[in-house]
Amino acid sequence: HVQLVESGGGSVQAGGSLRLSCAASGYTYTKNYMAWFRQTPGKEREGVAAIFFGGNRVTYYADSVKGRFTISQDDAKNTVYLQMNSLTPEDTARYYCAASTPRLSSDIWSALRAPSYAYWGQGTQVTVS
Repeated sequence: HVQLVESGGGSVQAGGSLRLSCAASGYTYTKNYMAWFRQTPGKEREGVAAIFFGGNRVTYYADSVKGRFTISQDDAKNTVYLQMNSLTPEDTARYYCAASTPRLSSDIWSALRAPSYAYWGQGTQVTVS
């Protein structure tokens, strides 16, 4: 049974930073994605950052966060992080951790699309003012 639990959300002023954590249980990082999505009321869930656990670990970012957000993982803790810097009010959203089933390859198109993911956390709210 795969379980993803997010933490680290909160309120921050524009220009500030937050680090989100996603603790995974019942899940193995082998040729699959883990990612962060975000969603605001009335809008579709948007892929923010993803990491592919293949022979080489490959990361993908939405243009809106490139250079400001960094996705990383700690294998020993079975945790994926999203470091968010230079936050703006436009980053305000509920952030969700997601994990895919194993796949043969990766690309940015699939990495940042919600249908690529089978498992989801409950989300953590980020508010930037």
